[in-house]
Amino acid sequence: MAELTINGEKHTIDDDATIPLLWYLRDILGMTGTKFGCGVAQCGACTVHLDGVAVRSCVTPAVAADGRAVTTIEGLSEEGDHPVQMAWKEHQVPQCGYCQSGQMMQAAALLSTNSNPSDEDIDNTMQGNICRCGTYPRIRAAIKSAARSSR
Repeated sequence: MAELTINGEKHTIDDDATIPLLWYLRDILGMTGTKFGCGVAQCGACTVHLDGVAVRSCVTPAVAADGRAVTTIEGLSEEGDHPVQMAWKEHQVPQCGYCQSGQMMQAAALLSTNSNPSDEDIDNTMQGNICRCGTYPRIRAAIKSAARSSR
């Protein structure tokens, strides 16, 4: 058994708490904003925050979040007005959109620890998040814009 706080709400896993956090979020709670991409932590589509740190939920057992705070894309901002979300809209980042929740969660984690990231900081942090559509220049511009609006 594990007790998780997901987007501020308590949840108890009574069954197999060793299932990946991603499957608990999607299949049990019906929170489909976090995406399944590769299943081996290589693409970043499943990125969520665990106590404010970006993690790949496809390889994180739900039990690893026992007693901890999980934030998904749904919990980043109820109104969709987090600086990263606003910058994503401003710069029209998504093309197909599949990877974007993971991209935004990774970017939000970066900005929570670095309010003025350089291009190198952004590239190093975001390198594990793959965008098949190649919107990397817009992602970088959006992160810089979100950083400016957060300061």
